[in-house]
Amino acid sequence: MFYFYSNEHLPIHVHVSYNEFESIFELFFENGNLKDVQIRQASGIEPLPAKQVKEAQKVIEIYAVEIADRWTDFFILKKKVKSKKITKKL
Repeated sequence: MFYFYSNEHLPIHVHVSYNEFESIFELFFENGNLKDVQIRQASGIEPLPAKQVKEAQKVIEIYAVEIADRWTDFFILKKKVKSKKITKKL
């Protein structure tokens, strides 16, 4: 599951959880293009296993601009954003 908490802060990041594991993926852009994704551990929670990190990284790279747009809409522009369910396997 990919999500934001309602009281987030920069840098743009998304939380990814799988069972009892969670990691945070920070997105960095340059000239509107994804430049880097850095992964950090969520406080007090075991990090995602390597397989889930790899899968999450792939999803984040594909949807990076959409993630950043939704982040901006919610946290900067204070707009409501709807959840998006992705059902196709990447």
